[in-house]
Amino acid sequence: MQRDSVEAERAQLFALLARLLAAVPDAALLRNIGRLSGDASPIGAAVGGLARAAAAAQPAPLDREYFDLFTGVGRGELLPYASYYLTGFLHERPLAELRGDLARLGIARSAGVAEPEDHIAFLCETLAGLIEGRLGAREEAAPFFQRHMRPWAARFFADLEKAEAARFYRSVGTLGRVAVEIEQAAAELPQ
Repeated sequence: MQRDSVEAERAQLFALLARLLAAVPDAALLRNIGRLSGDASPIGAAVGGLARAAAAAQPAPLDREYFDLFTGVGRGELLPYASYYLTGFLHERPLAELRGDLARLGIARSAGVAEPEDHIAFLCETLAGLIEGRLGAREEAAPFFQRHMRPWAARFFADLEKAEAARFYRSVGTLGRVAVEIEQAAAELPQ
């Protein structure tokens, strides 16, 4: 039963990251996040930091922050795509490899979504679904993380932590970086 609880919390964590990176959080989500509490562990401290940032966040400045970080005029401060982080260009081999794995798993992006599948929000959402077993066999989660997130996601989240336009999203960067570091460490444990 303990393992199921840990798996559920991992899935919730990556689902939250997906939601925060896919779109600006609304007031209700900010209120809910603001009620979270952390502890002294690295992930607990990151959750506590996110809760404090959410409690202090205001929707209008958060819209501008999200725009400046991820959209911008021409482009945002950060490009949250695996292809960009791994090759310096968009729509490159990492996206093609991801699309092949998604097809094998029977996973497709939702209709009307313009972002390529190697966007960090899509990857976090997919990982959450695999951990839950909602998007395929649970044992696919670890290989998916290893292949499509481990090579670059911690670097993206570290960049988000120090991005010039980031205020609220600094705490999202910290939470994401810590979550990815924990996943990396777990992957290195003997089976």
